[in-house]
Amino acid sequence: MKEVKIESVLQVYDDLDELPENIIDLMHQAMKAREKAYAPYSKFSVGAALLLDNDGVVTGNNQENASYPSGLCAERTAIYYAGAKFPGVKILRMAIVAGSKLKQTVSPIPPCGACRQAIAEYEVKQDAPIEIYFMGETGKVVKSESLANLLPLVFDKSVL
Repeated sequence: MKEVKIESVLQVYDDLDELPENIIDLMHQAMKAREKAYAPYSKFSVGAALLLDNDGVVTGNNQENASYPSGLCAERTAIYYAGAKFPGVKILRMAIVAGSKLKQTVSPIPPCGACRQAIAEYEVKQDAPIEIYFMGETGKVVKSESLANLLPLVFDKSVL
């Protein structure tokens, strides 16, 4: 038997003001996208903004459905739109802002498991990492250099 230790390295900023100006702008675009989320059931709204290597920005927000599994998260809404509209264009960064309408959310909210898998697919597809920044409504911002920090044992096409 062999023991394997897996570590993730994340950077934590106390608030948006500590980030570079271009990242603050991307986070603000995620905030604006969050305002348009359709979340009548969970009351939990999420916005995502992607910076592409053609300098374009694609946003998305969560879209709920009374049949819960039929909805779609903000991260996947944005990433799938980017893939459909700009095939072959790399995704450089993703900004995510999440929060509840029932209480203030100050803890950083990372992507869910399904979104992590979708982001992993695009990192593998483009053979390049995607920086991920995430936060609650206010407070700390977490940065991951790659989805591999959030999902270190990725399931990808190499196992198929």
